[in-house]
Amino acid sequence: MNIWKRILAGGALCAVALGLASPALAETIRLGLMCPLTGKWASEGQDMKNIVSLLVDETNAAGGINGKKVELVVEDDAGDPRTAALAAQKLAGAGVVAVIGTYGSAVTEASQNIIAEAGLVHVGTGSTSIRLTEKGLPLFFRTCPRDDAQGAAAAAAIVKGGFKKVALLHDKSSYAKGLADESRKALEKAGVEIVFYDALTPGERDYTAILTKLKAAAPDVVFFTGYYPETGMLLRQKKEMGWDVPMMGGDAANHQDLVKIAGADAAKGYFFISPPLPQDMDTQEARHFLEAYKARYQSVPVSVWAVVAGDAYKVVEAALAAGKTDPEEMAEWLKQLKDMPGLTGKLGFDEKGDRVGEFYRSYMVDEQGKFILLPQK
Repeated sequence: MNIWKRILAGGALCAVALGLASPALAETIRLGLMCPLTGKWASEGQDMKNIVSLLVDETNAAGGINGKKVELVVEDDAGDPRTAALAAQKLAGAGVVAVIGTYGSAVTEASQNIIAEAGLVHVGTGSTSIRLTEKGLPLFFRTCPRDDAQGAAAAAAIVKGGFKKVALLHDKSSYAKGLADESRKALEKAGVEIVFYDALTPGERDYTAILTKLKAAAPDVVFFTGYYPETGMLLRQKKEMGWDVPMMGGDAANHQDLVKIAGADAAKGYFFISPPLPQDMDTQEARHFLEAYKARYQSVPVSVWAVVAGDAYKVVEAALAAGKTDPEEMAEWLKQLKDMPGLTGKLGFDEKGDRVGEFYRSYMVDEQGKFILLPQK
């Protein structure tokens, strides 16, 4: 028996000694959520909390899950691996039946083994690094796609755009480097020339040096695979230096703060690939969710990554409603799940715990700084 199972077992014995109910017999179902409520991704984390809280309230208003109310236990991981490890430890001992989260592959990876050793189902959200589901952790799932799927979609968008020379730039993170590597493989296979491949340091305020190197490589398009804060800085400083080369990004750019950082003029024409936002999907589930979210928060979610946290809640709720309260049984049930209606599309998983189905779309920033969904054909 590993250390976390000993801790949890000890906690259960204490509960019995005190006359408390076990999780299976408790009047409520406790569900864990890890999200970055502080740090540079705080807006993502706040929306994750808002969305899952909204869905939990809807579940409880409808009578709960098999008559039991759901209680959400939220821990702030600050978008930081060390803080995430502490948050995971807290949730592992909090009597939750499963853990949702989090945003950022490196942050999720820091919590994976802790949650796995606690014997809990863990559903990642905005964490696309391939290796997360290549470790063979039987209780880990994710409601977002993998970097290799995104790399293929990005390469297809570049080929479709007629670009012949591509500069690839990442930020050294698990997510961004993984996407850059997978995109390079797909682009080289398609006969596209990679004229630049390097990394920047995230969090800096001046990227003119790396932009000068990029310009010297004379690419047709710059593909930066990192997150929206650095993307906004690159766009703004690229505009300031008078370089009008097209720039694209991956799904970590799908955040309206990108335009705030870059400025609408500098962001105009920038394009990226991403799972679609609910307002761009014509499904009953998406429409209902968006109406409820607007009614409560008088806004729309800032990005898709908070919304896939809602998808994670939906699949856990469905498994529990099917009577799968044991972690192994829940995991087995989830791996058989296919085509369940979700907020961002149909939900299902393969044997590794990866979400199945293709749902990438292309977006472009217009003159007003709005994200416009481009036609698929």
